[in-house]
Amino acid sequence: MSKTLPYGSWPSPISARSLVAKAVALAEPSFDGRDILWLEGRPEEAGRTVVVRLTAGGVPQDVTPSPMNARTRVHEYGGGSYTAAKGTVFFSNFADGRLYRQEAGREPVAITAPGEMRYADFVADLPRHRLIAVREDHTTSEVVNTIVSVRMEGDRYGEVLVSGADFYAAPRLSPDGSLVAFLTWNHPRMPWDGTEIMLGRMGDDGQIHDMRQVAGADDESILEPAWSPDGRLTFLSDRSGFWNLYRLEDGGVRALLKRDAEFAGPAFRLAGQHYAYLTEGVIAAALCEDGVWKLGLIDAADGGLTLLSLPFTDFSAVAGGGGGILAIAASSTKPSQLVLIDPRKGAYDVLKVAQEVTLGEDFISPARPITFPTAGGEVAHAYHYTPKNPDFAPPVGETPPLLVFTHGGPTAAARPALDLGVQYWTTRGFAVVDVDYRGSTGYGRPYRDALRGRWGVVDVEDVVAAARHLADEGLADPRRLAIRGGSAGGYTTLAALTFTDVFAAGASYYGLSDLTTFVLETHKFESRYLDSLLGPWPEAREVYEERSPLFHVEDLTTPVIFFQGLEDRIVPPNQAEVMFEALRARNVPVAYIAYEGEGHGFRRSENIIRSEEAELVFYGRVMGFTPAGNLPDVPIENMP
Repeated sequence: MSKTLPYGSWPSPISARSLVAKAVALAEPSFDGRDILWLEGRPEEAGRTVVVRLTAGGVPQDVTPSPMNARTRVHEYGGGSYTAAKGTVFFSNFADGRLYRQEAGREPVAITAPGEMRYADFVADLPRHRLIAVREDHTTSEVVNTIVSVRMEGDRYGEVLVSGADFYAAPRLSPDGSLVAFLTWNHPRMPWDGTEIMLGRMGDDGQIHDMRQVAGADDESILEPAWSPDGRLTFLSDRSGFWNLYRLEDGGVRALLKRDAEFAGPAFRLAGQHYAYLTEGVIAAALCEDGVWKLGLIDAADGGLTLLSLPFTDFSAVAGGGGGILAIAASSTKPSQLVLIDPRKGAYDVLKVAQEVTLGEDFISPARPITFPTAGGEVAHAYHYTPKNPDFAPPVGETPPLLVFTHGGPTAAARPALDLGVQYWTTRGFAVVDVDYRGSTGYGRPYRDALRGRWGVVDVEDVVAAARHLADEGLADPRRLAIRGGSAGGYTTLAALTFTDVFAAGASYYGLSDLTTFVLETHKFESRYLDSLLGPWPEAREVYEERSPLFHVEDLTTPVIFFQGLEDRIVPPNQAEVMFEALRARNVPVAYIAYEGEGHGFRRSENIIRSEEAELVFYGRVMGFTPAGNLPDVPIENMP
């Protein structure tokens, strides 16, 4: 029989420590012949990222030894930090930014010189014994991005092959090595605004000749170029309003499939891939319809799509080889896992689970997709999670506190995957709503573009509308609504707390408070991002000030807790520090927790644990409930 306890105070089988215990972040699966490789980010190893290899009939083995950290900081978000070719792995090491060659049974060997160069998104050019890579040069006042070649046996900084544009991504060689395709774009565009795909001939001298643009424009986003086995260039374009598959044929571009579905997500990170050729005529592809991901097979000849019957609602990466499909998949009841799928049978084998979940299904609150009305007669989307713990029940008539999750980006999306970070709250008696506010991906370009010029307005309208919708439905206590988010989600959190009076508390994880300083201090990749979200700087200075919570701190009277990495280059620490000091001076209850050695997003297990526990303690103090467990004290300024 369930014990009666107030919402928020339920003891939970999910501790903050269990969020990181034996947990890994899975990324970038690939084939090297019959071998399978992937990346594992390990919080218990101080956030180190490791290349892992699985041979046929073998067990997973670490390729990159400690303390090597296979990460890159190109665009700060990284991605594309390794490639494999005939048993040899090449990777970028996070500590020094150098490229390394890792052969089986040997120590890694640096093949580039130390210095302020970063490399990513590389592909092996075996006939020429080199890598083709994106390079980011930090030796000058203005960061310079290029495509370079790097000799596999060793090269100081590589040789520049393509230069002149602000950004490059995804250099991809044709199967015979005679052609190369790559993406490029210039400020103020982001890769989801508009990119061009270029095609060139690889000459005998190793240089790229006869380069020409084959698709893309200022208002057309091209992503994820790839080659068919017989050498036909394939890519994603949103020219129809959705990222769909196209192929270059006879000098023209042909749609392989037109569907109101997204076959990709926003390219913050390099080397993302959501489709792969299995044979010349069959493509395995992940697609998102109304926020839910599926996996299907596309007939490249007639555009037919066959959806596979699989128990997953989220696919974040796809690779193909040997007739099989590698995918990182999850559902609202299954954690992220690397699976090998037999497309003929629709069966799959689990190769690696991001975290073993021993929680019984009667404790798991599944994601419920909801669509709700918002400002201007429009609608927005979210995933709702109800409080769930079979051991406890609330007092009669009590409605639960609600925690509103705001994703980062802001051009990103919530994912309907089992996340113990959500269940941490629902098993304690919180309702959770993870909001895909207007501007999120997964719903087509018009929905994504709804945030243009209106960041800090429509996202705030939508998180408020989601909270009020659930309160009106009797699914949340309107007096105990809280909001949390990281990065751009931290900004939306602070804006909602400043410009509305809906929420009782909030938590900002490395969020923006002053847009006028952010635009001047952030890194190159996002230095013009706000042109589309707010307006060009400095012409739109008044808009930046109008939307900056720090400029209206006198309107913020709601308790806030800030979490910040002191090595953050995307949202510098002063964004949290100035806000904390301003609120402390105004006698608003406020807390600030900063971490040495952490950047944009926390990777160390002890810091993840500390943050989750501190946020729970903070809400308990503000909302008047006592969280279960032996939790550390949190110093809260101005708290009675």
